[in-house]
Amino acid sequence: MSQEAAEASLEAPNIITLLHHAVHDSPVVDFLHHFEAPVFSGLVILALTFVARAATHQPSIVPGKLQNLVEMAVESLDDFVTGIIGPSGRVYTPFIGTLFLYIVAMNLIGIVPGMKSPTSSVNTTIALALTVFVYVQSVGIRNLGVLGYLDHLAGSPRPHGVVGMLIACISVPFNFILHTLGELTKPLSLSIRLFGNIFGEDVLIGQMLMLGIAALSFLHSPVGIPLQLPFYLLAILTSVIQAVVFSLLSTIYIFLMLPHEGGKHHSPTKGDL
Repeated sequence: MSQEAAEASLEAPNIITLLHHAVHDSPVVDFLHHFEAPVFSGLVILALTFVARAATHQPSIVPGKLQNLVEMAVESLDDFVTGIIGPSGRVYTPFIGTLFLYIVAMNLIGIVPGMKSPTSSVNTTIALALTVFVYVQSVGIRNLGVLGYLDHLAGSPRPHGVVGMLIACISVPFNFILHTLGELTKPLSLSIRLFGNIFGEDVLIGQMLMLGIAALSFLHSPVGIPLQLPFYLLAILTSVIQAVVFSLLSTIYIFLMLPHEGGKHHSPTKGDL
């Protein structure tokens, strides 16, 4: 049994898994089963696109419920980003806001019967973390310049005198290696944290579901005791928290890449988007 099959057996079965068990030797079903996480990620993207389109297609001065909800979400996310980076960080709100909404939607879709959380797959979380990694490095290079970016990785040494120069010659290579490794481990920590929490909650719900079915197996009942229902509230809370943590750390990584002069933030340009 492959690792993906073993993980799927622990989670509650989704519609693609059930279809794969029911239909054999179908290239289309096999393809969907092999790419379950991207398929459900695509469904999330379509859902978010539909909501965004519906809310902004014909904006009104007196917003309706959907437009009001979307505007409130955008304003909250903007306050979230600028509260960490400062007013100049508003240019990064589209990236962080999209990241948060995408992750929280992927986390929560697994609660819907027949669906699967794409973030319960480590491949999805690694892809998200690598996206953040590339974006953060590009922000650093655009704001600091190539030499400034390398200076940042080297620990921004400013030696004074002969002794300071000698210490810098010794410390700079180590600082450069340590900071480079630190930048590379950030995607790993982001991806493992998100994957572990979402996969854990999906496994918990799946096992409670199977336990509830097994409890009434002697009655040959098509349904079981809904032991998983109390854990849905925990899954909702965990899903939102993990999306907040991922977005928060991503925002902090961007903030750490921005130049600071006299304790004030350097105003980033629109080209950083």
